[in-house]
Amino acid sequence: MWVSLVSSLVLAAQTPSPSPHAFVLTGSGRFAQMADAASITREGDTARMRVLQVADKDFHVGDVAYWGGWSWWAFDCSARTADRLDFASVREGGAEGPAMADNQPAYEAAPGGDAAELLALACAPERPAAQAMTVAGAVTLGRQALTD
Repeated sequence: MWVSLVSSLVLAAQTPSPSPHAFVLTGSGRFAQMADAASITREGDTARMRVLQVADKDFHVGDVAYWGGWSWWAFDCSARTADRLDFASVREGGAEGPAMADNQPAYEAAPGGDAAELLALACAPERPAAQAMTVAGAVTLGRQALTD
């Protein structure tokens, strides 16, 4: 019995836990948008998702380098509207600054824009395969997209 219990505990310790992130590149322009598909929640026609906005590698404010920033978004899948709820900067290395509320109202997700690309992913019936599983990996992928 003890051998079985110890074997189970060893196996559990060796089994990697699932990543808390599943990043998908949805677009790039001034910034790369890395949607975290693992954060998607749905309630009726409303979807919520966290998005990492990746900045160019040379993005500094003063002498502080930033990877970009996180935002929570809410989407009305039927009305095709998007609402960016907040923004929290992400310093190089991954430290997150405090979240600041974005009090602008929801708006129509115009075809071809960042919000429409994010809405399409958040409202899709199935989640796409992840392209990166860590914040650092998402930053690398996003910066590659910015240079293409």
